[in-house]
Amino acid sequence: MKKISLFLVLSMFLSVVVHAQSKSEKQVAIAVEALRKAMVDGTKSELEAIADNNLTYGHSNGVLQNKVEFVDAIVSGMSDFVTLEFKNQTILVSGKTAIVRHDLVASTNDKGKEPGTANLHILTVWQKTHGKWLMLARQAVKKI
Repeated sequence: MKKISLFLVLSMFLSVVVHAQSKSEKQVAIAVEALRKAMVDGTKSELEAIADNNLTYGHSNGVLQNKVEFVDAIVSGMSDFVTLEFKNQTILVSGKTAIVRHDLVASTNDKGKEPGTANLHILTVWQKTHGKWLMLARQAVKKI
């Protein structure tokens, strides 16, 4: 009985260790969540704070935006996220660079038109600059 109990305790411990995130991964996850929230809220200062000045933001239709264009599209309502979820997220940190992949599921009201939906695969690249994780690049592709 003691062997079984020890095995169960050891198994639970290893399970927690395997699924635990590093400090950097946790910081990146917090930055990604701040991005998600800022995209829904449409707050210019929050969007500007999370995006690197050299941002390249790729949409699934091939449109590319820089930081100013990305922020303006959301703040103006051209891209209006009513709901926005990031699912199946993975984070890989290598030094001061992080690669984040997730599925984006959203309801939209772009340009004030009838509600729409988005269901995309997303890849973002983050860079740690002056102690803060900033989105440097983003590319979306349509799910097939």
